Amino acid sequence: MYIFYVDETGNLDTHGIHPGMDYSASPKDWLYVLTALGIFEHNWRKFYDPIAAKKKILLQVHNAGQVSLDECEIKSNWIRINRERQKHPFLSLLTMEEVDDLVATYYNQLFAVPAVLVSVVIDKRYLQDYMDASKLHRKAWELLRERVENYMREKHRKHKAIMVTDDISRQANLSLARKHAYFLESGTSADCRFRHIVEMPLFVRSELSEGIQAADMCSYNIYHTMRYQRFDYEYFKKVFPLLYNSSNTNQSKVDGLKIFPDDSPLIPWWEKNKSLLAEA
Repeated sequence: MYIFYVDETGNLDTHGIHPGMDYSASPKDWLYVLTALGIFEHNWRKFYDPIAAKKKILLQVHNAGQVSLDECEIKSNWIRINRERQKHPFLSLLTMEEVDDLVATYYNQLFAVPAVLVSVVIDKRYLQDYMDASKLHRKAWELLRERVENYMREKHRKHKAIMVTDDISRQANLSLARKHAYFLESGTSADCRFRHIVEMPLFVRSELSEGIQAADMCSYNIYHTMRYQRFDYEYFKKVFPLLYNSSNTNQSKVDGLKIFPDDSPLIPWWEKNKSLLAEA
């Protein structure tokens, strides 16, 4: 069994987002990224234990006996933004050196396992007018699951995959479960049939899952590089080697990353630059 932890960066709001607008100083977010981080079930402890141990050591160092492990959640924006970090009982105790060391532990374990990444990047500026938040969410999950299925079909034909995502609300969970069931029954618009992804996603609180916390960081790294078109972003370069790439396609294709829709200008930019990063 492969466990795919899923998290998102950006939001599903599509209202008032159009091509050609200058978003450099706009509160509107024109990018949405959905990312899945896959770990083989037998390697779960190998990933989890060093991270949990690091957090426990930091709690002891700061004599934070009243702070429980489930209060030691990390998110990309908490790590990057000091005022956000100060709101949290665990991260507010740490020095930046300790934060960096904890983050490094996550990345080290992703490679020690090793993990695999698949991600979908939605350029909301170029969506059709009918694409509201619900349809956008459905399309992102459709494209993400296609890539998970393709990975499992090629690399682990005898195994199944389960999707694990953040427990947001009963309504949101029910909506996603229905979408999941529809694709399992009918396949996708590209006629991809799910033979390896099991029946329903699991919903867990992110503070209880180191996998979802790691997926959150990886998702932001991809978001940042696409949003600001920065191939030199240090943390994207860290996770780039984890992106799924099929043995049946060109080495520079990067099958695990999908940009949608097809007329997004991010696609020619990505095609032009990704081979340089692959070579590096």
